Amino acid sequence: MQTIHPVRRQLRRQLIRDLASASVLGLMSVGLGHAQGAPSTRLKATPRQTEGPYYPVEIPKDSDFDLLQNGNANYTKGRAAWVEGTVLDLDGMPLKGGIVEIWQCDEAGHYHHPADGNRADKAFQGFGSTKLDAEGRFRFRTIQPVLYAGRTPHIHAKVKLGARELLTTQLYVEGDPGNAKDWLWRSLPAEARASLTRPYVPVADGLRAEYQLVVAA
Repeated sequence: MQTIHPVRRQLRRQLIRDLASASVLGLMSVGLGHAQGAPSTRLKATPRQTEGPYYPVEIPKDSDFDLLQNGNANYTKGRAAWVEGTVLDLDGMPLKGGIVEIWQCDEAGHYHHPADGNRADKAFQGFGSTKLDAEGRFRFRTIQPVLYAGRTPHIHAKVKLGARELLTTQLYVEGDPGNAKDWLWRSLPAEARASLTRPYVPVADGLRAEYQLVVAA
């Protein structure tokens, strides 16, 4: 039987221990890497809804965030409201460089559009556009939406990124009795209704409603 020199025996034992430790550390590293690299729970995209017939034929000259002032004219009808919120991607990150547009009827239920006979009050801007900030937030000054032609009160909204249209949907008023009768509102899953149907709560200068939109960017 071959005799192993004591020094070589000690080195061999140390090598075995080192290899064992390296294997354990390697497995731990792989495990941690997998945990860190594992995708987090992704958000659900906001459901699309119809654009409707009243998207502007041409974007109006005054198309900023304030729909209560059209040029030099101030709109004083309806219930003034801040409509605001955030736009996130499926990973929950703010949509950088995105644009949000909204359009809606005036307090009498008319749109600035030839299909509606251009009967809307000229003091009401009716359409607005704003760029998302670094946190993906948007804010519009407008009126709480009202019903028209059998539809429950709603605001149309569109999200763009460059030349791409990422989302067209509609924003609803929580607690409005017309919701349950509206086929588009009823078509929404319960979770989507919760995100697109928000309360208009009193604030110092009118009302305020906040929405969260999620897009696949």
